Amino acid sequence: MFKTRLCDLLHIEYPILQGGMAWVATAELASAVSNAGGLGLIGAANMPHDVLRAEIRKTKAMTSKPFGVNIMLMSPFVKDVMQVVIDEKVPVVTTGAGNPGEYIPALKAIGTKVIPVVASVALAIRLERIGVDAIIAEGLESGGHVGEVTTMSLVPQVVDAVKIPVIAAGGIADARGVVAAFALGAKGVQIGTRFVASAECIAHDNYKQAIIKAKDRSTVLTGLSTGHPVRVIENKLARDFLALERQGASVEEFGNLGAGKLRAATCEGDINNGSVMVGQISGLIQDVKTVHEIIQDIVRGIPRVLESVRVDLTNEQ
Repeated sequence: MFKTRLCDLLHIEYPILQGGMAWVATAELASAVSNAGGLGLIGAANMPHDVLRAEIRKTKAMTSKPFGVNIMLMSPFVKDVMQVVIDEKVPVVTTGAGNPGEYIPALKAIGTKVIPVVASVALAIRLERIGVDAIIAEGLESGGHVGEVTTMSLVPQVVDAVKIPVIAAGGIADARGVVAAFALGAKGVQIGTRFVASAECIAHDNYKQAIIKAKDRSTVLTGLSTGHPVRVIENKLARDFLALERQGASVEEFGNLGAGKLRAATCEGDINNGSVMVGQISGLIQDVKTVHEIIQDIVRGIPRVLESVRVDLTNEQ
């Protein structure tokens, strides 16, 4: 049975979370993942509170199963967004870009599970101490904003450092990645890029096709010199960013170049001048499927992966 204690914690069928990706993690995708047995997430990003409230209510209308909201703690609307989540009694909140400590008492009071995304062992330990329910350990293979440590290295170190469930993120798109995450000690996985290439995701078809056409080395990291690395598909915009870094550009110059570029890619389909935030696992994704098909491919594939490992090990003896 494909079940871990994370399933009991979140009241879901499979220990699969969908990444809370800005502009593409909407009610359509979140509800589809939840209906298929995982945990769908709305990506709040920089949403104003009224927009998020509408998205939450839309999700409630599309699924009766648990779902969550991913909140970027650096958002200028974070306090209002948190209040919306509390008012709407959202079952799960995942957080990034900060420490959710000040919001935990209010979220716990309504039974919401709090699961921060971390890129280091030190932060995982600190957040466990303040009472979070689980940890998402995200490696630099992920799309968008990333840390400095790979999933393979980060996950087992976080697992050894905390007692709460750890969810592996970064470089996972199929049953092989899920089995590998379990072998590292994770109790669940978070999948982002694979779900973007789904029928239910509202991302522009150009964005989805960019994922399908990507190869193993199609992504690059921009922003390394600023301390805020972002993984994107290499295109004109990415090359412009890298050129600015070599020139020692200011933060303001980077901001001007990047303003509105994620929306341009995800919503308008500009994959040359837009920011195509996807993970390195894009090279493994060959098609667009329904969310249900993606999750069932994983569920059915796990026994086959485990059997192949057993056979290979037996043959080596």
